[in-house]
Amino acid sequence: MREAKEGILILGGGFAGSYVARLLGAGGATIVSLENFMLYTPMLVEAASGTLEPRHSVVPLRAMCPHAELILGRVRGLDRSRRIVTVETDTSTVDIHYARLVIALGAVIRTLPIPGLDVHALGFKSLEDAIALRNHVLRKLEQADAEEDPGRAESHLTFVFVGGGYAGVEAVGELSDLVHDALRYYPRLQERRRRWVLVEAEPRILHEIPASLGQYAARELKRRGIDIRVSTLLEAVNPGSVRFSDGTTLPTETVVWTAGVRPHPLVADWGIPVDERGRVKVDETLRVEGFDNIFALGDCAAVPNAATPGHVDPPTCQHALRQARRLARNLRSRPAPYHYRMLGQVATLGRFKGIAEVIGLRFHGFLGWFVTRSYHLYQLPMPSRKLRVVADWTVSLFFRRDIVQVSGHHEPLVSVSGPDEA
Repeated sequence: MREAKEGILILGGGFAGSYVARLLGAGGATIVSLENFMLYTPMLVEAASGTLEPRHSVVPLRAMCPHAELILGRVRGLDRSRRIVTVETDTSTVDIHYARLVIALGAVIRTLPIPGLDVHALGFKSLEDAIALRNHVLRKLEQADAEEDPGRAESHLTFVFVGGGYAGVEAVGELSDLVHDALRYYPRLQERRRRWVLVEAEPRILHEIPASLGQYAARELKRRGIDIRVSTLLEAVNPGSVRFSDGTTLPTETVVWTAGVRPHPLVADWGIPVDERGRVKVDETLRVEGFDNIFALGDCAAVPNAATPGHVDPPTCQHALRQARRLARNLRSRPAPYHYRMLGQVATLGRFKGIAEVIGLRFHGFLGWFVTRSYHLYQLPMPSRKLRVVADWTVSLFFRRDIVQVSGHHEPLVSVSGPDEA
């Protein structure tokens, strides 16, 4: 049996868990994670579009958390009475004893019982998903270029994104720019019809942000020829086509599912309190209800915020970071309530276009894009990673996106297990 470093065991090496370990400082902790890196998810779309080298959107956990012990493995069980977590590694199964446990397993893709979704749709949650989506889009250009039948070529050049939140809006904006830049190498496709469709069940896209910014985003995407279908549901995904709730059928071979996430299902099996959405219930100090030595935060937890009474935090990186800061302090000193007033919201819409609301000020266009990038660069840990990202961004200002496929990656489909299991 192994003892967790300083008695603190953190399950999950994602945004929330890695920042708790980093902020604990010299004392350190033990992290259990499937991967040896933390994915900075706001930059995932740029890794997919070729603006950013994919490796630069992740941060190595051993470098980010130099005082923490890292165990790569999958959690197989929790014995609360003995304070033991069982972890399966590549070489063995190990029991880890803890004094205090931090649950930060994050979220997985939320799926719906839509026929064909799990067979024919692509997910967009992990770095592997981003690379696979990029490869898929570039492959469709190659197939369209080789196709003699105009109808079949149009099917190759039709891309459907389901979900009008941040992930869907940013993905359709960046990937459409990638295709636009790539077409200079495909003269046969210059006159072919290309279709980009964004489907959202709500009455408008980006319904989480102020209406004026959401409306600007919609106008900007429509100006670039993107077909936005609000108050519309995906009903079926068939080989070579999709069907929507308005009765229309669209020929396509690319369906990207970005319609939300759900808490990691593993937490529901541990006998700890969860809400109707499967999120771990915690109090204002991020302690799991009914347990003195178990804490939870991030996308897998329903975290009450003293700054917004009656509401729990949304599953965003901004809130996960603030929760991590409070929990790290609570683990090292006298616990205090979590209180965080959101600074704002930002999103990119492709090359030189973005929207941002920061401390009550609203920006769009180039200024919104600049504010968005500046915020993400500020939040990215480690100076070496910041410099790599700045170098990539600087190069992208003078050159169009690279159109090379990255070999050795399969195309992961939408699944209920997701990439964030630990």
